[in-house]
Amino acid sequence: MPPIFYTEQSSKRSIDTPKPVSVTSLTTLKWFALSLCLILTACNNQTSTQNSTDQLDELPSSITSAAEKSDSDRINIASPDWGNAATLTAMGHAPIATGDIRVWDRWVGNPKLPSSTVDLGIRYQPNAELIAQLPVDMVIDNYFYEHARNLYGDVPAESVMSAAKGETATWADYTEPTRELGALIDNPKMAEDYIAQSQKDIQLASQQLQQRYPRVKKFAVVQFADANNMRMYVANSLFQPALEQMGKELVVLGKGNNWGFVPVRMGDLAQLDDETCLLIIDPLSPITRAEIDDSLIWQRLGYGNTRCVGELPPVWIYGGMSSLVSLANNLSDVSLKGGDVL
Repeated sequence: MPPIFYTEQSSKRSIDTPKPVSVTSLTTLKWFALSLCLILTACNNQTSTQNSTDQLDELPSSITSAAEKSDSDRINIASPDWGNAATLTAMGHAPIATGDIRVWDRWVGNPKLPSSTVDLGIRYQPNAELIAQLPVDMVIDNYFYEHARNLYGDVPAESVMSAAKGETATWADYTEPTRELGALIDNPKMAEDYIAQSQKDIQLASQQLQQRYPRVKKFAVVQFADANNMRMYVANSLFQPALEQMGKELVVLGKGNNWGFVPVRMGDLAQLDDETCLLIIDPLSPITRAEIDDSLIWQRLGYGNTRCVGELPPVWIYGGMSSLVSLANNLSDVSLKGGDVL
């Protein structure tokens, strides 16, 4: 329908000229409008506050207490070191940032980091600009990362290292650093509770392994670099106290370096006796796995047939107490095959 246009007709009536509005009337209108806005704003704020209070009241009491607790009561930790980051997370005080999160599952596995944890980039060279933007109260590293301390500005840094202090790693080499972490986060009880729980978890894992494979007493642990070269973890690695807590023996072929391993070649595995079960620690690339299966030396060794072998999920080899627990849990679930010990 087309628009309708109206034509104004002339009128004989005189047009009344509107009377001018006085200044007093304008002032009154302005004050009235302003008062109305203030009243509406106050009502809106009161409604919003009431809604927020109602939502908070609906939360469980534990969450409500956490919400009411000041953020300043919690010490925010950043750690480029996976060992400290994992143990802190397992204790219940996860760091707000760590490095190389994109490959955490491939090399560390458990515990899982909270989704809120920030990735600092490369662990060996963390992102200084990103750290400066985070509310970090303290950085916890170890001697391997001390070169990066100048990137943290005024944020204090403390070193905590979980490693053997002698030629043989002991349980104390892992409990003491855990207690250091508890002191740094101002919560020693959290550390003590975690140590006690860890020992219980390892003992439970030991019982499960014993029930499944009662005749297996000895293990050798390796991680493949390629199809012919590997690292064999020895007495000064975390495998020693973990297996010792589980009542098992770690079999080695030599004295390890400062990192707890000795380089060996595939043919060196022939020195292991038939009662020793070989544990292969992931990750293991599909290409390397295929090359191992095709290796004549591997076939001659008989692992999986005449000799016992098992493959374990990733565990951070250079970690702390959480690595001991993860290793024990992984071992309790391992599928072993081959050999007369099964």
